[in-house]
Amino acid sequence: MGFDVVVVGGGSAGCVLATRLSEDPGRTVLLIEAGPDYPDEDLLPPDVLDASQPTVDHDWGYSADADLDRGIQLPRARIMGGCSATNACFAQRGAPQDYDGWAELGILGWSFSDVLHDFRRLETDADFSDQWHGTHGPIPVQRHPRSDMNAIQAAFLDAAVAIGHRVVEDHNRPGEVGAGPSPRNVHNGVRMSSAITYLASARSRTNLTIQPDSVVAHVELSGTRATGVRLIDGTLIEADRVVLAAGTYGSPMILARAGIGAATELQALGITPVVDLPGVGSNLVDHALISIDLPASPSAGPSRFQNHLTFHSTSADRDGPPDLMMFPAGPFAVDSGVESGAVFGLVVGLMAPRSRGWVRLASDNPTDAPRIHPAHLTDATDFDRMIDGVVEARRIARSEPLAAVITGTELSPGPSIPSDDAQALARWVRGAVATFHHPVGTCAMGADPTLGAVTDAHGSVHGVDRLTIADASIMPTIPTGTTNLPTIMVAERIAHWLQSRATGDRA
Repeated sequence: MGFDVVVVGGGSAGCVLATRLSEDPGRTVLLIEAGPDYPDEDLLPPDVLDASQPTVDHDWGYSADADLDRGIQLPRARIMGGCSATNACFAQRGAPQDYDGWAELGILGWSFSDVLHDFRRLETDADFSDQWHGTHGPIPVQRHPRSDMNAIQAAFLDAAVAIGHRVVEDHNRPGEVGAGPSPRNVHNGVRMSSAITYLASARSRTNLTIQPDSVVAHVELSGTRATGVRLIDGTLIEADRVVLAAGTYGSPMILARAGIGAATELQALGITPVVDLPGVGSNLVDHALISIDLPASPSAGPSRFQNHLTFHSTSADRDGPPDLMMFPAGPFAVDSGVESGAVFGLVVGLMAPRSRGWVRLASDNPTDAPRIHPAHLTDATDFDRMIDGVVEARRIARSEPLAAVITGTELSPGPSIPSDDAQALARWVRGAVATFHHPVGTCAMGADPTLGAVTDAHGSVHGVDRLTIADASIMPTIPTGTTNLPTIMVAERIAHWLQSRATGDRA
């Protein structure tokens, strides 16, 4: 059975694409997801419903290269809704300069003025209705009022302001830098994933088929034209157009197994190159993350992500976007080692990293996990800026009223590693850095494949007909905010272009 469009991956982007493309009743759409589908909100597992903290119970189980990145865990959701069904629900956009930077790279149609409509289209903002915000989109966005903040969250906000950071009411308003309530895609404590929001509205359409628990091995090609996809069980699904939304780790691997990628790497694995695209799997960029852990009282309140701070490192351009983000996470109950029985973290994210890594096939076997090198802090400037973030987090922790909420000595890095001991602090940072769960860039947009571009500005794969990528992997650089909303924006934008094709080329 053939389809006009097959969308591979039911994550943040895939649910959007399937929903938008099936709005045309004359277009048949198949959405394939590797993980399970819970078609009714009442069927969702409690941890997927609960927006108070992330979950990894539906996960691919990936880890970074043990030699290069200490084998750190790299969670990626395997469930309808993807990471939007398991994340911390930060609903951030990043800065206008992030998208203007894409346009400056020659990727037309992606400046902030271009994408603002898509950001507004995807959301219903409960707090603001102005030129920057949407009021009729599928995804609800709201901020925690002061009365809803637990003791740690409120004290963090006040301490950050007390030492000189500006108060920010709306982190998604262009140009805002400082401390304030986090915009989140949550409603009545429920995580508002793209499956609960977008896909739920489309499930009854007769032209949309949803196929969960199905892993795609590779794109099926006839010469250099995509004709469908092959599942790992050998099933061939034919389609007039293939749209990959398998994510920053998944989409390049599906390309590579089809012979689309760096020819020398493919040949080394026994895969015949069809289209030599050296950028496939390269340009991996992720927000690095580190946590300063502190003891707290369990009575401080439930674990939530209610506030965050954006700020500039000492080397950053003060006229540019903030390159650091900080938020309090917790408290979390612990069984031993802390007299109070609870811990919270002041979590620091490096939001404008220059480090670049890669994702590669480990073999030609589609059941083998990829090799991944996120390359966190491998650029020296990234390392220095992360240390700036750690030092600022400690300064806030020592400031009232947050200092009064902390019930003992710092747990990590601990008092044996003072901020003025540069070598000891550097060693700790190298051993503690982890992922902020925001990988992008491994199928980057651009005009020139010889310079690493994998798709053009419309997500079409260079050198292959009827093959589109529409997920975070096509971002050439990473936004300076969490990436769930930008990924949904990418899907909205490319879906619009696919919808706009001539009737004779519906797919």
